[in-house]
Amino acid sequence: MKPLGHPANDAERLLEASLQRLAEYAPSTLRYETISGGITNANYRVVSGEPDAVLFVKIPGKGTEVFIDRKVANQAAVLASNVGLGPRVLHFFADTGVEISEFVEGYRPCNNFDFQKKPVRDMAIDCYRKFHNGDLLSQTKTAFQMIDEHVDQAVSLNGIFPDDWAWLDRQYRLARAALEASGLDITPCFNDPMPGNFMLNADGSRMLLIDYEYGSNNDRCYELGIWFGEMFFEEDVERELIERYFGTIREEIIARCQIYKALADIKWGCWSIVQARQSDLAFDYSKYGAWKFLRARSVMNDWRWEAWLRKI
Repeated sequence: MKPLGHPANDAERLLEASLQRLAEYAPSTLRYETISGGITNANYRVVSGEPDAVLFVKIPGKGTEVFIDRKVANQAAVLASNVGLGPRVLHFFADTGVEISEFVEGYRPCNNFDFQKKPVRDMAIDCYRKFHNGDLLSQTKTAFQMIDEHVDQAVSLNGIFPDDWAWLDRQYRLARAALEASGLDITPCFNDPMPGNFMLNADGSRMLLIDYEYGSNNDRCYELGIWFGEMFFEEDVERELIERYFGTIREEIIARCQIYKALADIKWGCWSIVQARQSDLAFDYSKYGAWKFLRARSVMNDWRWEAWLRKI
């Protein structure tokens, strides 16, 4: 860990400037270190000696303001904290988007293997239902708005789309028309189910959700669909989770989740095209996006795709 006064890059300069805005901590006792793993922001663990405290500081990634509203992200983080799902938010600087919260001690990030265990899956689906039952956020941003936003951004940046983009886009348009005709079930949503965003305590009895920058009001089945896809669940597991969430299993809900699973990968594939053009983080966005588009094709090429579109 290093003290203030020796920033090595723009992110650390913004980190130090933010910490110096905190009147309750003595700057001379502050130390910080990078936390690896993020693919959107620069994250830091900060330790204070006067008073004793451990903080988590999120520094917005370069260019992320084009698709993340930091004020809404802060609202989502506060909502999660208020309902016991996330760490307590301590400070938010609206002018820079920097957010400071309690560092989660005694928890570890999950991985895909964790979600092969039924108790972990059940905790996660219960967390989702609890968050969805909270007050609506100030911004509604559906899967369709996310996709359209990223496509426009990618075009403006001369991003490289897949060779079969015309076909992928046509399937997206068909899915959107079917979902909008059936009506959307809008709730506050997390929208970012990377395994590492789920934190388990030492004995595996409690789960927290972290990183709410993609939070918005959205269709609750999008939330379930993107999570199902991210965790590579088998269909019998998906049905089990749908029943736990809704209290019943209906074919139209299954169909909605399958369709949203594909649209989520279209969304993140297009996001990757944008990030490949503008981010300065050390991450292979092109490879990540290619994988997302590949998985979207696997759902859209399923022999049941058209049946799912009719069932919703």
